[in-house]
Amino acid sequence: MSAVNETKFQSAVFLLTGIPGLEDVHVWISIPFCLMYIISILGNSFILFIIKTDPTLHEPMYIFLSMLAVTDLGLSLSTMLTTMGIYLFHSREISHDACFAQVFFIHSITLTQSSVLLCMAFDRFVAICIPLRYASILTPPRIAKMGLVSLLRGVVIIFPLPILLKQYQYCKDSILSNSYCLHQDVMTMACSDIRVNIIYGFFVSVSSRGLDLLLIVLSYVMILKTVLSIACHMKHLKVLNTCVSHICVVLLFYTPHIALSVIYRFVKNPSPIFQIILGNVYILVPPLMNPLVYSMKIQAIRVRIIRVFVK
Repeated sequence: MSAVNETKFQSAVFLLTGIPGLEDVHVWISIPFCLMYIISILGNSFILFIIKTDPTLHEPMYIFLSMLAVTDLGLSLSTMLTTMGIYLFHSREISHDACFAQVFFIHSITLTQSSVLLCMAFDRFVAICIPLRYASILTPPRIAKMGLVSLLRGVVIIFPLPILLKQYQYCKDSILSNSYCLHQDVMTMACSDIRVNIIYGFFVSVSSRGLDLLLIVLSYVMILKTVLSIACHMKHLKVLNTCVSHICVVLLFYTPHIALSVIYRFVKNPSPIFQIILGNVYILVPPLMNPLVYSMKIQAIRVRIIRVFVK
């Protein structure tokens, strides 16, 4: 009898959410979403193609940029099917295992992305603060190790989350707040004690992304200190201009992430529409904007792109 009750109690699927109240026009809403995914995938693929085919771009700064492009591609591909499924086919159901897998991929990729942004900040720090040692510090083997550590860090730290989520029971009508599965969202659907997930999730946020952001800020404080010691004001602008694109990408990545974390943890009754919009910004905007920012701000990338189209 208890087994029957447990079966009734346990929900077999989660229900993803599009934009509430606009279900009748989801097909039209799918058009900008589809365009954003296409631009993200093509833009990041194009950045990878240019860096791979041009030997003059096989330098630390561009290698880290290619790593960022790979994580952007992974993030877009990991959410595209569920998002487009909702807006094109009204397909809201996702099985628990598929949802937990998506949680793993989204969070491990974003954590890897955070590590890559830290590596890029370190690259700018070395290039500006200790330029004479740049080539000896950022050697190809060391860059490869930094990339591997970034990936392993994301996988190892996030791996326990879907395992913990799988142990819980979930009530009927488990309606998630977004068109994809996030750990913060899924764990609130559990009808079990989720204190372990809350504590571990908070630890992950503080010890990984929080630490990364702190180190990035410290690196730019040291960069600014070095730049201000230069007498020529024109050189100030020239040196700082090499950091503008990275600063923009850091802001695009961390701002929605911090806002979303604050909403899930500290806001009791958040606006569903605002939460959905912020969730989509968190997932869709960085992969969309990163190749555009670097294409506009880095002359070497911009020149190669022009050459490809002029030919």
